[in-house]
Amino acid sequence: MIILKRVLIASVVASICSTTILASEGSDKFVAISPGVKSIEMNLNEEKFTLMRNQTAGNKISVLYETTNRGTPQPIKLAKNVETLGEIEFIEYMKKAQTDENIAIIDSRKPGWFAKLRIPGAVNVPFTNFDEEDTSIEMMEDEMGVVQKEDGTLDFSNAKTVALYCNGYWCGQTPSMVKNAKYSLLNMGYPAEKIKYYRGGMQAWASFGFTVVGEDQ
Repeated sequence: MIILKRVLIASVVASICSTTILASEGSDKFVAISPGVKSIEMNLNEEKFTLMRNQTAGNKISVLYETTNRGTPQPIKLAKNVETLGEIEFIEYMKKAQTDENIAIIDSRKPGWFAKLRIPGAVNVPFTNFDEEDTSIEMMEDEMGVVQKEDGTLDFSNAKTVALYCNGYWCGQTPSMVKNAKYSLLNMGYPAEKIKYYRGGMQAWASFGFTVVGEDQ
């Protein structure tokens, strides 16, 4: 009987301790980006903003990304040496891009979607520009540090590291720009190791309640 009581007491104490730990972990005063980090002040491409997750209890994802009947899921690995990013890794590139002009945060969607809702500080380089050779080269020269030589060849020696995103896991716009379009980055010779793919895109970003800007925020 004494042994049974001790077991019961130990069980109750363990339950209380466990509940206390869980309550403590779940009762933070803010919705964190990473452990202990509520917000990050940023100045990216002359756009000042506070990067954080929506702190409103019960906040819901944007109606632009609440439906699930969308395109075919994109592969996690787009191509050899093209790195796939999660939110934390993407944010790290955002932070670095504030002071490193060799990093570009690029939204590959059409201008209309970019205007509706976007990640602050991103530059819009629509994937449709990579259907034609001239516009592909123009975009790489203007936004990605690529130089076209007098003989028409492309110099990628100062090509920027580009962190790209589009609408979400199912969206084919960034994959098109990276490899599927006729004059895609890879088809034109862009270094694969300098291409970073945020696969979750706007759908994942919105689902976490991260800071967004645009007409439909």
